[in-house]
Amino acid sequence: MKPRSVAALEDLGRIRLSRSFFMRDFLYSEIANHYGVPNVPENPDLAVEVGKRLCGELLEPLNATFGRIAIRSAYRSPTVNALGNEKGHNCASNDKNYAGHIWDHLDSEGCRGATACVVVPWFADRYADGADWRSLAYWIHDHLPYSRLQFFPKLAAFNISWHERPARSIYSFSKPAGYLLRDGSTSDGFAGYYTDFPQFRRA
Repeated sequence: MKPRSVAALEDLGRIRLSRSFFMRDFLYSEIANHYGVPNVPENPDLAVEVGKRLCGELLEPLNATFGRIAIRSAYRSPTVNALGNEKGHNCASNDKNYAGHIWDHLDSEGCRGATACVVVPWFADRYADGADWRSLAYWIHDHLPYSRLQFFPKLAAFNISWHERPARSIYSFSKPAGYLLRDGSTSDGFAGYYTDFPQFRRA
């Protein structure tokens, strides 16, 4: 049930999703703040469940390997996401974001999932000096059980998704734009892109 008091929201925010992350870390939204719309899960239990998978399997290894990562955008309530879509704030429709940024709704196939947009400051500094975004994409592909990755030009930010039926696809708005990998396609020889990266750490 959706939290209906400040105390209930505080309790939700205190839920620890993994070693380094709490639910509160994922509830901030510029859209919600600007329009004064609460960004609160309708189904907190499902949001917490998938949030734990996202954090434990994807975000913790990034955090452990590269140092602190920054959360740019993560959970969106259906109301906030629909508003972002309506106002042209780079939000896909609710149907496309169920089991994505909308953590607490199943997708059209009845599957669970969660997405967060993150920045890896260690890599953002390198990207500003000309590093290829594909080096981080390939590193993630070779080390983490992601479902979808979507890279953006600013700060080399990227959406990273956990899904119970992982698609294993990578798309970018940064040059070279388009699909890097699609629908589970694989290839060898990616390690040459990230030879100077830190040693992989799970947590």
